[in-house]
Amino acid sequence: MFTTACQEQLLPGETLQQKWEFAQSAGYGAIELRGKGGLHFRERLPELRKALADGVVMPTVCVEMLHFFGAFDDELRRDAVEQMKSQLSVIGELGGRGAMTPASYGMFSRRLPPFEPPRSDEEDREVLLAGLTELGEHARREGVVLFLEPLNRYEDHMVNRLDQAVELIRETGLDSVRVGVDSYHMNIEEADPPAALLAAAPYIGHAQVSDSNRFQPGAGHLDWPAWLGALDAAGYTGELAVECRLTGDPVEAVRSIPAFLERAAA
Repeated sequence: MFTTACQEQLLPGETLQQKWEFAQSAGYGAIELRGKGGLHFRERLPELRKALADGVVMPTVCVEMLHFFGAFDDELRRDAVEQMKSQLSVIGELGGRGAMTPASYGMFSRRLPPFEPPRSDEEDREVLLAGLTELGEHARREGVVLFLEPLNRYEDHMVNRLDQAVELIRETGLDSVRVGVDSYHMNIEEADPPAALLAAAPYIGHAQVSDSNRFQPGAGHLDWPAWLGALDAAGYTGELAVECRLTGDPVEAVRSIPAFLERAAA
């Protein structure tokens, strides 16, 4: 049985301790943190240390930045790498598993004009491998893992499918870089999501969940028994981190998710 985690912004409460109290009552076993840009996540260390001392379980952080390590601009790319290093260090200090990031978000899509990005595919690959290697080596030193998240074609033009992420990770040769799977993006990009999970099994390090419409699990048409069954068959033992929008009453929507996923996985 999977442990369900919930991203912190979805949980009611002013403090992480209050959010954790609600999360436990709803059936969650962990909170996934959000790492904002500007080194904000590092600035939260006193708050996070206190929450850890109070028993809040925080195994992972998902980035919430304006630019990422695949940026076209050299300065933005360097800044993103430094911010990700900081987030990896912080989650390592908290005893967590790792940090999740896409190669980019909202930077370019081949589905909209001008259709052709300013870098070639080979140049993209060189940039991504350089960033993943630097971040992966830092993650290894900190005793954590960098999770590379493929995004759908409308949000990123470089890494859309699990096999693309796996190919890059193989090239780095680092066990400290793994794939972060997301059920929503897979619903758009993978012709056979369960088969894609099984094919990427040795490289899956983290999993985020939302339904086909980006709302909470159960609010769309994703085949949850098949998806969760494949993830289980792939040997995944980490958390199912809820990253979604909410439809209906937000508190009740968040409360409903762990029981729904438990039924779907049964």
